[in-house]
Amino acid sequence: MAYKIIEIKASCNNHDYIRYLLKSKNASFIGLDHQIDIYFNISHGRLKLRKGNIENNLIYYERENQVGPKLSKPILFKSNKKPELEEILTKSLGVLIVVDKIREIYFIENIKFHLDNVKNLGSFVEIEAINQEGRFSEEKLLEQCKEYMSLFKIQEKNLISGSYGDLLLKKLNK
Repeated sequence: MAYKIIEIKASCNNHDYIRYLLKSKNASFIGLDHQIDIYFNISHGRLKLRKGNIENNLIYYERENQVGPKLSKPILFKSNKKPELEEILTKSLGVLIVVDKIREIYFIENIKFHLDNVKNLGSFVEIEAINQEGRFSEEKLLEQCKEYMSLFKIQEKNLISGSYGDLLLKKLNK
């Protein structure tokens, strides 16, 4: 399944405040998920296998590394917890990096929120304004993303341009 997302990722030391705001807006709490994201070596875009209790997907996406709201075009394939897919991808492509995180997942309409604690990186928040069925323009998605950035008081200095995998690779290469 392919669709478009306008998203941000930011370092965040105020999960309690954001959780309070989400609950005050009657956000649906989907659950707490321990996720392992295995990024594979590919020449274009990003390919990761997400293994969790709630979400299990093979995800390919293209996204510019830029600070602030950015367009992402993921393609998701729902997978299962059987080891064969991971084994095939590991043997054929090689593992680039593994991200281990605990993720709280919330939804308000078409907007997905993640409160993440990433091993060896810290705490983050993600906002994803999702256009799965062509209901929203990119401008509307951007507006929604910016609205929640403002509500959560996310400062530009806390915005992250890349993925958690990118951050871990940068940390390992220092």
